[in-house]
Amino acid sequence: MQQLRHCFNTIPMNKFCTLIIALGLLSNASAAQHKKKAKHTSSHTTTRHKSVSHKSARHKSTAHTAVSHHQTNTRHLPTHRVTRLHHYGSIAGNPINGADQTDQYLGYLQGKRIGMVVNQTSVIGKNLTPSPDSLLKLGIIIKKIYGPEHGFRGNSANGATINDDVDSKTGLPVISLYGKHFKPTADDLKGIDLMIFDIQDVGARFYTYISTLHYVMEACAENHIELMILDRPNPNGYLVDGPVLDTTYRAFVAMHPIPIAHGMTIGEYAQMINGEGWLNNHVQCKLKIVKVANYNHKMAYDLPVYPSPNLNTQQSILLYPSICLFEGTVMSLGRGTDFPFTVVGHPGFKGTYKFTFTPESIPGKSDNPPLKDRLCYGIDLRDYNTDLLRRSGKLNLSWIITLYKNYPDQTHFFNAYFTKLVGNEILRKQIESGLSEKEIRQSWEPALSDFKEMRKKYLLYE
Repeated sequence: MQQLRHCFNTIPMNKFCTLIIALGLLSNASAAQHKKKAKHTSSHTTTRHKSVSHKSARHKSTAHTAVSHHQTNTRHLPTHRVTRLHHYGSIAGNPINGADQTDQYLGYLQGKRIGMVVNQTSVIGKNLTPSPDSLLKLGIIIKKIYGPEHGFRGNSANGATINDDVDSKTGLPVISLYGKHFKPTADDLKGIDLMIFDIQDVGARFYTYISTLHYVMEACAENHIELMILDRPNPNGYLVDGPVLDTTYRAFVAMHPIPIAHGMTIGEYAQMINGEGWLNNHVQCKLKIVKVANYNHKMAYDLPVYPSPNLNTQQSILLYPSICLFEGTVMSLGRGTDFPFTVVGHPGFKGTYKFTFTPESIPGKSDNPPLKDRLCYGIDLRDYNTDLLRRSGKLNLSWIITLYKNYPDQTHFFNAYFTKLVGNEILRKQIESGLSEKEIRQSWEPALSDFKEMRKKYLLYE
């Protein structure tokens, strides 16, 4: 409380507590104690604001993470489960996201014109208040919002082109980074002193938020704008596996020479982008990173807000690095159902598998899903024990190998997108040739081990 208080030392304590309660950063009981103390003091103390540094190991929180049902497309989302914290690592206590540690960065934002790269996962406090809303109420000058794939509010289907807009709630201009261009232009950044990147990632190369990060860093570097990253845990942070991208097949879903699962947070990944010289002309983006407190890569983390319309359960998020390979096949991954990315099927498996589902159009979530309105037969992974993935520390290749073997028309099992997802042409040929998983994995070396060694230089967490 006192660490946040110094940023607003001209506001009477009673009004200050009321403001903080409204933002969900302080409980009513705690606020009452502070109000009581305020009656016995007529002066305000100020403390020197501590600048944010990605090298800092100290994290003091004025807020606590909590769980709330994600409001986007709630008609199609199952009931949200209570957050579970599995302490596979050595740190006890809930992780505290960078955004929640307002005492670490509010003073640095004061007086600056701020741009924010955010979506529905960008929340602050136990009430999961959108971070732009919170910061505006705290007197921060936010000038523009920049939205990634799925949009600022996270209610656009995968791959849908998103136009620039004005946010109806705040009146702020929203510039799409998944429409006419992926990279902010100089005009888009005009009038901005500092950019904030606060988006939840899931740790897979083909999840496009890290591609947006790349282009935002590049644009900031070219326009001499500092980028602050409010870091969040990687729910698949334990997993570093898969073939390293052959840069011949670079695409928006495959921008950097990394494996399918990189095992890094956004803050760590940004440091790698800088350190490896991946930005155009090797420009360097000036970074400030507000680290996650009480977190390590071995820790399991349930997301309080789902990161995209079709990753709408914790199960789908944990399966995603392995199961997304089926996006490069003729299979359905359950888009157009209430349980996407937890099932795999095709009408051609009739007689082979008993489990069935039928994809349907769901506006804003999956407008035109693969195999729409067709009865699919396949496998149901909704109850699969994802701890098995964690214990192995590996992607599950058995699913795609087995379904390929069982598919009646193997010649047409894969499509061109598979090469983009995998980042090479080799894996497809290996599966078609009947190579074992062990033989396939051997071909990933030494590139995978080299990446793991290189990755160590950029880690902020154990």
